[in-house]
Amino acid sequence: MLHIKPYQAREIKKKMSSWIREKIFLGKTFSEYLAEHKNPMFILAFIILCLSFYSMAYRLIYGLGPATNLSDTYPWGLWISFDILVGIALAAPGLTVATAVYLFGLKDYKKFAKPAVLSSLIGYVFAVFALMFDLGRYYRVFYVIGWSWGLSSVLFLIAWHFFLYIIICFVEWSPAFFKWLGLNRLRDYFSKLGVWATALGVIIAGGHQSALGALFLVASNKMHPLWYSSLLPIFFLGSAIFAGISMVILESTIAHKIFKNLVKDFDDVEFNKRTIGLGKALFVILCAYLILKLLDITHYNNWHYLITPYGYWYMFEILGFVFIPVILLAFAVKENNTKLVRVSALLVVLGVILNRVNVSLIAYNWYIPLSEKYYPTWMEVSLSAGIVTMIILSYRFIVRRMEIL
Repeated sequence: MLHIKPYQAREIKKKMSSWIREKIFLGKTFSEYLAEHKNPMFILAFIILCLSFYSMAYRLIYGLGPATNLSDTYPWGLWISFDILVGIALAAPGLTVATAVYLFGLKDYKKFAKPAVLSSLIGYVFAVFALMFDLGRYYRVFYVIGWSWGLSSVLFLIAWHFFLYIIICFVEWSPAFFKWLGLNRLRDYFSKLGVWATALGVIIAGGHQSALGALFLVASNKMHPLWYSSLLPIFFLGSAIFAGISMVILESTIAHKIFKNLVKDFDDVEFNKRTIGLGKALFVILCAYLILKLLDITHYNNWHYLITPYGYWYMFEILGFVFIPVILLAFAVKENNTKLVRVSALLVVLGVILNRVNVSLIAYNWYIPLSEKYYPTWMEVSLSAGIVTMIILSYRFIVRRMEIL
């Protein structure tokens, strides 16, 4: 049995305290660190988290019925629509940029890769965390891994892909994590696995992004014809790709503005040049998506639906958040205008959010009267807001401590 002498215990405690102060509190005492965060933004975040934790506890204690407005008619609500469908689409930076850098050799964009992978890792972890509250038997979520294999189920495919992709993102991010811990051997080991993890990640991420669209193929009689298509898996995959590129543009802009002091030898000219390059890629994918959408309407001969209220809403989605960004990007690339690229990226992100909500909620059961439609409770909204807040705080915590930017 190991015996630790009092002076050894004091030394261990002193080293642990020093490590926590340097690594966690950035060289400050706890009171100094806490005082640094007494500002309106963190007070707002604290309020949102308190409401969110209350909603989580209430749902776990009293069940889905009292906490949500879900029903047999609307078994999936805001938590699936926003936390999963939107969240996973916006967590695609790792799929896009990491693939371009590590598989296709676009080394000029290597500085975008680590933040992109971190975004994907945090996005997927919190998406799965949010999913726990939408599952009736949340405590059985791990059954899919070893106890209950539904090989013919699309949800089974998605569950396994989520599980594997989180591991892949951790492998890609882990060199920065182990370097922060001072474990250089582990850092070197996982650095060598990065390329292989990325290669597998392309297959896994591409598979479940399209599979999320495939979930709605069985609801052909419930979805509005303008949003229903046999190409839904391709539309979901394509929109996830341009959502990932758009998120990289927006996140890099915000992160490099807020954490500019953490970046060594920051070059504004080089950064803007790479942003224009991402804008070009975004333009090409948006054009392909827009052409497919036009062909899809033509194939199903759904043009007459465009002069209905749902058709006006559909045109608002396509024209406002696909066609207009295409025009803006064409002009931005020609004039080398990075601000327009960022505005276009913001529009695209908003468009992806709108598209996922349209497919899963607004266009779903479209024939039902407005009085019988699903509307989320304040608990559903507060829980989703809490998830977004936790994602932002986690990203900020990691970026300030590890070599990500």
